[in-house]
Amino acid sequence: MRKTFLLALFAFSGLTAFSVLPAQQQPAPGAVSAGQPVTDTGGTVFLAGNGSGLFSIRPGTLGVSLLWQGGAVHKILRVQDFAPDAEGWYFLTDKGVLYSRDLQNFELRNDGLPVRTVKTFRNGEIAFVSEIQELADLCPLPGNPDVLVTATNKSVFLSEDGGRSWRSLGTSAITDGVKTAAPAMLPDETGRGKLTVLMSHPIYGISYLHPHDAGSRWTDLNDGLERMPTMESPDEVAAIAVSPDGSQVYASQSFLPALYRLDWEGRRFVRILRTEDFADSFDGLSVRGSGENAKLFFTARENLKMFSSTGLQNIPQWDSLSSLLRKPASCLYVPPAEAAALLGPGTNAGLSFSQMWLLHPEQVSSPYAARADGRKGIYIPVWQATTEEGLDAHLKTIQDNSLNMLVIDMKDDYGFLRYDAQDPLVTEKGQTGRGIRLEEFVRKTDALDLYLVARIVVFKDRELSEYAGGKYAVWDSRENKPWRGYELREETIEEEGKEPRTETVRRYYDEYWVDPYSEEVWEYNVAIAKELIARGFDEIQFDYIRFPTDGRNLPDASYRWQSGGLDKESALLSFLRYARQEIKAPVSIDIYGANGWYRTGARTGQHINLLAKYVDVICPMFYPSHFENGFLAQEPAVERPYRIYYYGTFRNTILAKNQALVRPWAQAFYLNVAYDRTYYNENYVQQQIFGVRDSCNRGYTYWNNSGRYTDLRPDPPDTAPYPGTSPEAAAGRIFRVRRNNAPAEALQK
Repeated sequence: MRKTFLLALFAFSGLTAFSVLPAQQQPAPGAVSAGQPVTDTGGTVFLAGNGSGLFSIRPGTLGVSLLWQGGAVHKILRVQDFAPDAEGWYFLTDKGVLYSRDLQNFELRNDGLPVRTVKTFRNGEIAFVSEIQELADLCPLPGNPDVLVTATNKSVFLSEDGGRSWRSLGTSAITDGVKTAAPAMLPDETGRGKLTVLMSHPIYGISYLHPHDAGSRWTDLNDGLERMPTMESPDEVAAIAVSPDGSQVYASQSFLPALYRLDWEGRRFVRILRTEDFADSFDGLSVRGSGENAKLFFTARENLKMFSSTGLQNIPQWDSLSSLLRKPASCLYVPPAEAAALLGPGTNAGLSFSQMWLLHPEQVSSPYAARADGRKGIYIPVWQATTEEGLDAHLKTIQDNSLNMLVIDMKDDYGFLRYDAQDPLVTEKGQTGRGIRLEEFVRKTDALDLYLVARIVVFKDRELSEYAGGKYAVWDSRENKPWRGYELREETIEEEGKEPRTETVRRYYDEYWVDPYSEEVWEYNVAIAKELIARGFDEIQFDYIRFPTDGRNLPDASYRWQSGGLDKESALLSFLRYARQEIKAPVSIDIYGANGWYRTGARTGQHINLLAKYVDVICPMFYPSHFENGFLAQEPAVERPYRIYYYGTFRNTILAKNQALVRPWAQAFYLNVAYDRTYYNENYVQQQIFGVRDSCNRGYTYWNNSGRYTDLRPDPPDTAPYPGTSPEAAAGRIFRVRRNNAPAEALQK
């Protein structure tokens, strides 16, 4: 049932802020009304968007109207602010691009934008739902209200008729992950303005395209943008903004606190601001004025900010939202009469703020985040917990290191169930290997007040792939049998009495895959999860939420359960949506470290900004041994583990956008790579924990596949300084996390 919200305004320093709270917590007057006309948005009426829709707010009367409730609203654009002779509004929503001329009548303008098909499965019934793919941004061309640019993960789209139709411009990269795009009229060789579209990619930086030129290709435009040490590519650009007169282009970065102005003639960016912070996110960038009078507005970690010729300043009038909002708004439009306090008298422009989730990094909107927050533990190989002696040894490790969580396989990498299953669906399809007696195990761990996490390997499953003659297996379309990835090796064959010969031999990977499109595969895995929660586990952790990625024969892998127009990304989203609606407990997922570092879901389809909507915890594997040996290995190179977890945890938190907690896996194992051969020891392990603590500090899990945890140390006191010399540590914590202890039902979306 839709909740009714009341938005109350609070006067502060001559300006206003708003709060979205349950109606029963608000004073009268001001019950939300639906569709009340808005007639003075050029003056004092604020607009706000969040997951419930679009609201108007009248400060003088505390009157609030719900103007549109068709979906979540992420960005608000008043046409008159970038085209003074025109009227109307554009909105970036989770249903696509929304337009209104009068804030009373609304229409979606999505023709030409790509559609995603999602499979729903409930009570044995299958349905397919089509929805517009998530849009990364919406930017207008100054002076022309008909020209708009938006983007999905995979492509940039241009409209030249006010959003009524869109065409794809593609991207500059072979991998997806577009963050933002914007149009500008930049001078050509004759000095005349030419339509130019700029885009940002998380790995390849900024590039530009002239969409009206035949055969035009995306061209890199990265000179001047800051790079992380040891990295070849510029760090991700979060936002691109064009001044209202179209004369200047500005950019901000997603994970570094820097602003830039584009020197188009020199084809380079000029940095105009870099704060002393090592990590911050400048997003939702907009510009008012031009030249020396330009003022840049953006959302940063815990503050709205303005940068101008007089320097950088917080905007306290709206930063007060951090303490007032129970559920932060995603965007805010400040009308001209109120914006004049910052823009100066005589202006008729308002201010648009987006990405406002950054103001409240401690708040997570998933239904069970509060239960999962602050958990720190170890992974236990299940065979070591089948004896009292083996389990006791691990429980002692947990106690000796003041940990509070235990992660254990309940369906392992081969698909064996590692507990005494009782659910008929589970016992029909599953094979039980050596495991634990569940009730006895739960009683023993409950006595120590441990938080229990059941790891379930989902789509890599040998046992289920062989069930019913390979009914659920990924299929080999060439050889008409269950598919397995292999590599080809040249090997010498020696036989008695014959000359040695060289042959090309298949070597199969020890991996067996089931079809991620199959709702019966989903049902089986979720049934395991529900039984484990009912019998005492606190959290379900899904691993291998992906398609196979390795093998010379990968093109031969086919998916017989694929239907309804689903693609790989849609299959993963559909599974997690189904799991979310069925599992009444915290759900976590494991991802590759690179997918927690970059926005792109290259190879695996693990797009954090999409998957985070349906889980409570994301567990990236930032193992230093799994990155290239030179990655962040600047001096002092010995402190590389600290840097990887400091920056990685922060970056993944930004990618998750307050939708899920980030609880990294910590490397408590040695791998025979050059860096580990030189540096691996107890300090290597604890540096990672310091990095998590000094970053976002929502918990961690140690991983050692052999169960050897002699390299652990208890967490240092929270006030203990990091013992190394990395300058990041001296800068203080990135996020001062304030625990959200609201009950699960209060955190429902």
